[in-house]
Amino acid sequence: MSSSKRKSSDLKTFTENRIVYSEFGNGDNSAALKRSVPDNSAALERAVPELPPNQQDLRVQASRKGRKGKTVTIITGFQSKPETLNALLKQLKTQCGTGGTVKDNTIEIQGDCGQRLVQVLIQQGYKAKICGG
Repeated sequence: MSSSKRKSSDLKTFTENRIVYSEFGNGDNSAALKRSVPDNSAALERAVPELPPNQQDLRVQASRKGRKGKTVTIITGFQSKPETLNALLKQLKTQCGTGGTVKDNTIEIQGDCGQRLVQVLIQQGYKAKICGG
């Protein structure tokens, strides 16, 4: 059969399956269209190992970088879930009488209260040291 004498059914299947560009696969997108992505953000989060306090080595240091000269005490080295860090943050803020936050598995407490934080963390069972000058 020549290209000028195609049947109407051949022309219909030719236009339905016409793919302009395909980098991967065979061009059958019906499975991709039927598949639904579950809206479960917990599955996308990275699993954080929850270590007991006596197995965590924490570093406490005072920093002023990027804070317009204001001193902030930073506690790093946590290997805990965000819920645990938030509960610990609340206790530390109460002990120091200042504000603070949790950022990327570190706790930031406003002001220079490194000695007091180390004492509180050791009482909680953590291994904590003052780091830096």
